[in-house]
Amino acid sequence: MERYLVKVRGRVQGVGFRYFAQYTAELCKVTGSVKNCDDGTVRIEAQGEEKALNKYFQKIREGNNKFTKVEEMVTKKIDVVADEKKFKIKYY
Repeated sequence: MERYLVKVRGRVQGVGFRYFAQYTAELCKVTGSVKNCDDGTVRIEAQGEEKALNKYFQKIREGNNKFTKVEEMVTKKIDVVADEKKFKIKYY
């Protein structure tokens, strides 16, 4: 089990990206959270098995529609959160 903090830069706000990140996480069996940041980026915390995370990150890089454009993803390994069950959208 691994957990990553991911900062996504590009056209990722106002285009349904957080909902896409949540839906894709559920499909890939990844837990964590996603939220918009004041600087125009999106912050994702993603936790799961290595294979599931690789699949998830690949889908995030591809984006969800023609309006989304991921220009950069910066990842940092962080501590695993025990007993996390879902992937949530954070609005604060």
